[in-house]
Amino acid sequence: MKKICGIDLSGSEAVLVLVKKGNAGYLFLGKESQKIKLGNDESSDDIKSFFETFQGFVRQHDVELVVIKKRPQKGKMAAGAISFKMESLIQLNGVAEVVFVTAQGMAAAEKKIPFDMAPDLKKYQHDAFKAAALYIRKHEL
Repeated sequence: MKKICGIDLSGSEAVLVLVKKGNAGYLFLGKESQKIKLGNDESSDDIKSFFETFQGFVRQHDVELVVIKKRPQKGKMAAGAISFKMESLIQLNGVAEVVFVTAQGMAAAEKKIPFDMAPDLKKYQHDAFKAAALYIRKHEL
């Protein structure tokens, strides 16, 4: 089974949640999930550290696919520049394919058939989990 990393970018943090398709839905791999913070976005060392930490995470956990929750680029709810830097670094990981899902798609899927949230899933991990679960659901992995 494919191991998928769902990502929710917020501020200067990337919330990483590992999910696999299980017999009874989605299997949340909680012990392997984590947050990665980008320190100073103007520091080359901090940028490299974020990139290397993410790339190491993907390699260590044999992630085949990364699913990022897309954020608005314009308007009142537009995401900040730092999150777009993190997104670019994630896309350049060179290990796993990167795809995007929209918040609207996640909400529509949740309304149609609610996601079965793992009991040990923390609230801040919900969107990253839903991003990965939606991709699994849509592509029947």
